[in-house]
Amino acid sequence: MGAAVAQIEMYKETVNGCYCSETTMSGSPLLLMAGANTVEEQRARWERKRSRTAKELLETEHKYLEQLDLVVTFFVTILKAKGTLKPAVIETIFGPLESIYSASQVLSLHLERGNLGLGLENFCQKLELYGHYAENLEQANKTLKEQLRRNKSFRRFKKLQETRPQFQGKKLEDLLPLPLQRLHQYKHFLRDLLENTSPDSAEYQKLAKTVKSASEVSQWVQDIVRKRENSLQLLRVQKLLKGQKTQVLTPGRWYIREGWLLVVPSKGEELKRRMFFLFSDIFVATKPCHPLHLLNSNKFACTAVYPLHQCVVDKVFGHTQSQGGLLSVSIPGSSIRGSDLQSKSLAVSAAAGLRRQVVTMVNERASPS
Repeated sequence: MGAAVAQIEMYKETVNGCYCSETTMSGSPLLLMAGANTVEEQRARWERKRSRTAKELLETEHKYLEQLDLVVTFFVTILKAKGTLKPAVIETIFGPLESIYSASQVLSLHLERGNLGLGLENFCQKLELYGHYAENLEQANKTLKEQLRRNKSFRRFKKLQETRPQFQGKKLEDLLPLPLQRLHQYKHFLRDLLENTSPDSAEYQKLAKTVKSASEVSQWVQDIVRKRENSLQLLRVQKLLKGQKTQVLTPGRWYIREGWLLVVPSKGEELKRRMFFLFSDIFVATKPCHPLHLLNSNKFACTAVYPLHQCVVDKVFGHTQSQGGLLSVSIPGSSIRGSDLQSKSLAVSAAAGLRRQVVTMVNERASPS
């Protein structure tokens, strides 16, 4: 070995399929070949995941079709033929279910033939049916209950159909929400397919378009459900209140939460336990009606209504993360409606969760869109 020339000894070593080179002088590794995480292997993994997802989509689509077929075959088709219900009533109860069933049949056929991109592209145009179905579902349930109460022939027919072995104990009411449940599944299946499809693939753009449509329709349905649930909450609270003086059922109002709080009187009297209802625009204070009252024993009498956009909430003591504390709710320069609250402020000992909700609503003055 010469003094002026450094002799470098190279060697190759295979470690888990990776070929490395190393110098004896510096010890720094030089990568000669790519390891196991090659682009080709990554694509192969994506393809395996994509194939599994496509297979699961097809299998669950078959099960979904079997259940839809029960409704279409044993209810819609026979009811139209028998004339047990008027055509308008059938349309109200079942909505666009037949069209949804047909769209799923076509999708299933494409999936069976391996035409994933074409099948989803065609199916994308039918997704709006699910939104219309969701819009109709509340009225469908009301009409179904009404017909079961008034139409003896339909009541017997429904009971007879549900005893068929194909139904496996399921009732019509169990099957009608299926399209909305399936829409939620579609969104996840399609997203998984897109994530495991190469952007260079011919199917990628078709998948991306279908994912976008499914997400938009899913959001549409969620908004419908959310508004329906809010309406039920408003109606429930309205029925809990004595009389009709306080109108809870107001367009644009959103129910937030409710809970018991202790009111601190200004004159040093004992704490008073009150039920409060928090909405997007008002904060309602109530007290229980007398337990022996013949009509209102389970109801609440409204004692104050606080418009949130006028309220000021101040912490007297306590911490927002604790289970208790004292806060003051006031309306500067305004009078508070209610027989029991003559002052312009209300001090309450609040559970932390409700307190945070009040502060948030007052500060933001926001209602859900």
